[in-house]
Amino acid sequence: MAAHKIKENLYFVGAIDWNRRLFDSLIPLPDGTSYNAYLVKGNDKTALIDTVDPSKGHELLANLNQVGVSKLDYVIANHAEQDHSGLVGKIASLDPRTKVVTNAKCKEFLREHLLIPDDKFITIADGETLPLGGKTLQFVFAPWVHWPETMFTYVVEDNALFTCDFLGSHLAPHNMFAENCEGFHDAAKRYYAEIMMPFRTSVRKHLERIKGMDVRILGPSHGPIYTNPASITGAYSDWASDAVKNEVVLPYVSMHGSTQKMVDHLTNRLVERGIVVKPFDLVVTDLGKLAAALVDAATIVIGASAVLVGPHPQAIYATYLANALRPKARFASVIGSYGWGAKIVETIQAMIPNLKVELVPPVVVKGYPKEQDLEALEKLADGILEKHKSIGIAG
Repeated sequence: MAAHKIKENLYFVGAIDWNRRLFDSLIPLPDGTSYNAYLVKGNDKTALIDTVDPSKGHELLANLNQVGVSKLDYVIANHAEQDHSGLVGKIASLDPRTKVVTNAKCKEFLREHLLIPDDKFITIADGETLPLGGKTLQFVFAPWVHWPETMFTYVVEDNALFTCDFLGSHLAPHNMFAENCEGFHDAAKRYYAEIMMPFRTSVRKHLERIKGMDVRILGPSHGPIYTNPASITGAYSDWASDAVKNEVVLPYVSMHGSTQKMVDHLTNRLVERGIVVKPFDLVVTDLGKLAAALVDAATIVIGASAVLVGPHPQAIYATYLANALRPKARFASVIGSYGWGAKIVETIQAMIPNLKVELVPPVVVKGYPKEQDLEALEKLADGILEKHKSIGIAG
């Protein structure tokens, strides 16, 4: 994608990756992604805020050439992950006068991961400013959204805040500018779930800090640039709050139909009780969609067939994912079926120390579920309803 003018002497110079389908060898990218880099041209100095994934370096260089930049005084590194920093060393090495501007923690990471020499750095403090002549950069430290060294860069005269991964979306936008997040809500929520949800406390802290600033343009490092920042910060405030919804997320795996029968029965009984249920067959599930569903749910129920005496590996993976993402769910349970012996509940319960949940009595049965087993699932549905009523989210 070509460079885009944001305001006078302020440009998007990043790259769109339409075809990338996996991030960090882990996160599915059904809609591609973008690597957003920004150029600030002052009267005296020129600064590049972040770079792009190394695979897209030619596009960054072409965009810099398009806006008439032959040399850079500064490369600002907001974050050390290589999809943003991977070209910092290369760009800085093109001119011996170019300096890498970042905080002490990010400097440490860049030296370790990219082998950038010490004499290329200018180390700045939280709140420090860097004058460019008619443009002033102010640095806002924002640790743990989502690495410990993350910071934001604020262009004071333009009221433009560049937040790196924070408030981003894995999306290859056809239009780099969005007035609000309505058309990008699902992608933004999925990104929050996959990347930011484990750091809800830090998310809330940095949202409050942004509220105290006059921000009229908000540019993350993935996805669209927001011209109405309150749209995306408002969505994040909701997602990062402690409020849960009358929803059950039910990731499951069934080998021979027994657990599937239990999942179907429980799903129907919960729906009859006015509870929204989101089942996910783990054999075919897009884990990004599962992560997004975990954002609001009051209850998580893991459905697992037994392999040997433990839960099926797919159920273990989903449990590990939920524990790592730390959603705000209040309750959890387990259902499943085994052949000759099982420690399904014990194994899953031991895997979720990060979840501050109350365990609703599980239902694990031998073989195909019988009448008494289906009755036990009815009681589980009643138990979940009562728990939801107890926190005021069900009638």
